[in-house]
Amino acid sequence: MTYHLRSQPESVAEARALTRAALLRWGHPELIEDATLIVSELVTNAIRYAHAPGRGRTGDPLTLVLLRVASHVLLAVGDPSPRIPARAELDDASEHGRGLHIVDTLSKAWGWEPRPGGGKAVWALLSAEA
Repeated sequence: MTYHLRSQPESVAEARALTRAALLRWGHPELIEDATLIVSELVTNAIRYAHAPGRGRTGDPLTLVLLRVASHVLLAVGDPSPRIPARAELDDASEHGRGLHIVDTLSKAWGWEPRPGGGKAVWALLSAEA
């Protein structure tokens, strides 16, 4: 399933709701907590970095992709920024920089791919074995 989201903070809650609904439809309520936290981090990062100077245009949409593939669930967020995601060094005093650490901890694997026409998609894979 592919959804187009506005690049604004309210889209984080919308992405969580869409993810929750998909997991319930697919019969994987046990993944809701981890998946919604991962999607929150990916959408938040996309919003934050997509509008940094020289990155993207304000109003460029984000894309949320939710797929059930065999015994896995793939969560991906596309944005117009070419900035490559990288985990920040953790600093106990910092209020930011933990997002990709959370994604790494909760997912089986994660990564990013360039998108045709520019930007990137950051994805995370969850195991959905019964």
